Formats: sequence, C-alpha cells, structure tokens
Amino acid sequence: MSLLTNEAFTEVVRRELLGNILPFWRSHSVDSHHGGFIAEMSNDLRTRPDAAKGLILNARLLWTFSAAYRSTLSAEDKALAVRAYDYLAHHFIDPQHGGCFWELNPDGSVHDDKKKIYGQAFCVYALSEYHCALGEPKALDQAVDIFRRIENASRDSQYGGYFETVTRDWKPCDDVRLSDKDLNEKKSMNNHLHVLEAYTSLLRAWPDKLLAQRLCELIDLFERRILNPEKTHLQHFFAEDWTPRSDSYTFGHDIEGSWLLCEAAEALGEKGLLRHIRSVALRMARAVLHEGLDADGGLFYEARGGQIIDSNKEWWPQAEAVVGFYNAWQLSGDPVLREAAIRCWQFIQNRIVDHVHGEWFWRVSRDGVPDDSMPKVSAWKCPYHNGRCCLEILRRVETGAT
Repeated sequence: MSLLTNEAFTEVVRRELLGNILPFWRSHSVDSHHGGFIAEMSNDLRTRPDAAKGLILNARLLWTFSAAYRSTLSAEDKALAVRAYDYLAHHFIDPQHGGCFWELNPDGSVHDDKKKIYGQAFCVYALSEYHCALGEPKALDQAVDIFRRIENASRDSQYGGYFETVTRDWKPCDDVRLSDKDLNEKKSMNNHLHVLEAYTSLLRAWPDKLLAQRLCELIDLFERRILNPEKTHLQHFFAEDWTPRSDSYTFGHDIEGSWLLCEAAEALGEKGLLRHIRSVALRMARAVLHEGLDADGGLFYEARGGQIIDSNKEWWPQAEAVVGFYNAWQLSGDPVLREAAIRCWQFIQNRIVDHVHGEWFWRVSRDGVPDDSMPKVSAWKCPYHNGRCCLEILRRVETGAT
C-alpha cells in the first residue's frame, strides 16, 4: 500500500471536508418549513417530515458548524452555526427548569422532556465551541448553567460519576436508557465519555477550579472503573457502585476514548497526569489496532473476550480511528500507528463515502456492502464524527500538535 505524505494527507482530508461533508449539510439539513434542521433523511435523500427533532443532532450540528467556522471563516458556516444556536436556545432549552429537552415534535413543541445527561453534555460541548467561534457570551453562560445543573442533579457523591437520566425537573427516574438498545443501568461509559469531552471543551473556554476538579475526577474514573482490568478496553454499563453489568466492548469508543482522555489531561495542564494518560491511551490504541482493525483498514464494531461479535463497519468508528491512531503515532513515533490512520482513511474513501448521494454511509458489511436502509440524517447520524475527524487531522498535521 502506498502511504500518503503529510502534505497529501492534508489535501485529501481538506477535500473531503470542503467538497463533501460540509457542502452536504449546508445544502440538505435546513428545515425551511418548521425551522431549525431536518430531523431525518433516507440514504437516497428522502425526508421524513414526521420525525422528532433530536437534541443530539441539533447540538452536534451546532458544534460542527461552529468548529468549521473557526477553520473556514465561511459566512455560510457562521450563518448555520447561528441558526443551530438560535433553535437550541429558543426550543430545546427548558425555560422553566433549565437544561435541554431530549426531543421535540416537528413544529418545535416538546415531545420528550427528559434530561438525559448525555444530551446535556453535548449541549455544553456545542455551546462552548459556539462561544469560542463567535464570541457569544450568552452561549458560555448557558454552558456553565447546564454544567452546574448536571453537577447538582446527576453527580453521585457516594461512588463518583454521573447518573444517566433525570426528569424534566432534574429528579431521579426509572427508565434511564439512552436508547432502546442500551441496558437500563445507573451508569454507562458512553455518558461519562461525553461528559469528559464536554468538560474539556468548557474548561478551555472557562477556566474554573471546580470544573477542573471534576474533569480530573472523570479521568480517574476512566482509569479505575471504566477501563477493564487490562487497561485495554472501555466497559459499557455499570451498577451504581461501578460493578460492571456488561462484558462487550466497541472499538470505536475505545479509540475515541484514547484521544479524548489525552485532550482532557492536556486541558488540565498537569504534566505528570498527562504523561501517564498518554501511556494509557497508547495501550488502548494498540489494543484496537491488534484486535479491531480488519485487513482492508476498516474497524469492526464490537467484540467480547477477544472475539468479534459485530463485524459491520459503521461510519463513526472509522472517523474516530483516523484521529485516534494518528494521535497515538504523535505520542509514540511508531510508524505502524500512522499507517493504521492512513489505512482507515483510505477505507473511508473507498467504502464509507457515498459517491452518489454525498456524505457517508451509516455502515457497510465486513465485505464492504453499504446498508442503504439506514438514514443519511437522523437523531444519531450527523457530521460531528466525520467533520471533527477532518478538522482534527488538519490541525494536527499542519501544526504538529499532540
């Protein structure tokens, strides 16, 4: 395989971002009838007008267009970031109890008023990025307010960490699942990964002693509780006291977690912690490389006990693998890790990118056949993973950042 030089790598990544990902979402995501953004679109670009508007899609669009504007300085990206912010502020943010609703009806009325902490975290992440991109102080105030509400209502003062879901008025509730496929357990890796991500972003915008302390606690929880005993894979679900309730792991979360943990430690600025977390991240990345990467450069979805249990290759783990392996190469200098990042990127270009309808397929089978039954836009299908992948690689290659 002919590996790309850094110059060639940045060129193809920039072309994907500016020629496919951003143009797709600029052209196809705006809901001109109800406001905000279209909630669901099929792989062949047919919209579903009755689909609920999800908090995750809106928050991730806000993050993506804000982050893109910081890179492109495009007036269109700025306008779409403002649109996403305005819709979040006027429809998703709860004017009575604070925080953000989980789902809205197509007309913007409330459909599901639960406060899922995963969703609140993405709002903190997006609002922080919007503030940094456009200098909007109100967005930072809103991010800080949600942070404080998470701390007051969701933090477990006895065992540490954060409970999954609360009611509209921030009280405990019985069904705490993020989605139907999740276990109804008190705590999850996925929730904590994105609280960590959000707090990292907020700390960069708003240096605060308590926030820094909570971010440090989260890093410690990942190492002591969420990582398996071998410190190679992230466990999924836990009881209140952190007893594991599941035994499978997803390679996309493992490789994403490896570089997000580094970002968190860097934001805290503690050299000893950063050295240690970088060693943990390298161990995680190498485990993903050896267990999860197929011969064609694609990343399998899920495994248990060293055996692949889901060999499909979804769009988002591929994007996270490019960043995670590249980060691991920057930390170690091991050329095998850079090669893995390039191989993943080439797999994306060959199999994941939809060269007919644009954007990326949701997933392909192990032998590379796209699943065109899955939507191109949905509550979960958005430009956050692939857009961020491109922005991260451009930043890292062009600045040499780690």
